[in-house]
Amino acid sequence: MTGNTRPIEASIRTDFRDEMDYGSYLGLDVLLSAQHPMSDPPHHDELLFIIQHQTTELWLKLVVHELLAVRRYLDADDLSRALKGLARVKHIQRTITEQWSVLATLTPSEYAEFRGSLGQSSGFQSHQYRAVEFLLGNKNAGMLQVFRDKPEVHAQLEQLLGEPTVYDAFLRLLARRGHEVPAGILDRDVTQAWTEHPELIAVFKTIYQDPHAYWELYEACEDLVDIEDAFQLWRFRHLRTVQRTIGFKTGTGGSSGASFLKRALDLTFFPELISVRTEIDGPLGA
Repeated sequence: MTGNTRPIEASIRTDFRDEMDYGSYLGLDVLLSAQHPMSDPPHHDELLFIIQHQTTELWLKLVVHELLAVRRYLDADDLSRALKGLARVKHIQRTITEQWSVLATLTPSEYAEFRGSLGQSSGFQSHQYRAVEFLLGNKNAGMLQVFRDKPEVHAQLEQLLGEPTVYDAFLRLLARRGHEVPAGILDRDVTQAWTEHPELIAVFKTIYQDPHAYWELYEACEDLVDIEDAFQLWRFRHLRTVQRTIGFKTGTGGSSGASFLKRALDLTFFPELISVRTEIDGPLGA
């Protein structure tokens, strides 16, 4: 090595006329040309806004991929593989939550200069975000109308609306392992949003009171709570970023903006896993 130069090792391939290279494998010609600022002339900070949302959509694509696999593993009684998938989802959630700190560098005056170029586009219209919510239990058939002009997306969400959630799959696994999950819950209408079932608390109390006897199930319960907490933190960071950027203005897609996002903080996926904590007295035999 001379100075601050590192020579290319002789074994490193440099001729890709007949071979696939890094850019080809990742489709970088498509990926890196997918940013199209709409402001005229293009505002410097619009690229940040576009990339922030595009990268989030890529991570959401992976979350959907992983949650579908988690549900399959639960259906197949492969809890260990399901737990691995949930662990990966938690890491993705941490990443997309931290991304808000990058967008938060966009000041109100900077955003105002190109916000009008967004038209009616809004994160509310993210079908992948809606798919994640459907998979975790926040079903809402009314949301499908947002995607009625996109037949393939509408069909995907309609299918998820009619399928069991990850939580449904977990409860069915509990039942197969001998826990007394009420039949009415196992046979519920899965197109409806999950609402708290107090009769489930006794099932979870059994697991939490004796974690060593039910370690994998106990771990799965805590992983689900982690995912709920991380999702709420993501929502909160979204709310705070919106507030510091546009205050309480109406959202670009017609929502009430920050007020709409604040109401989302009341939504919950696995309420019984929180409620059971009130009932835990200590380990059995203590």
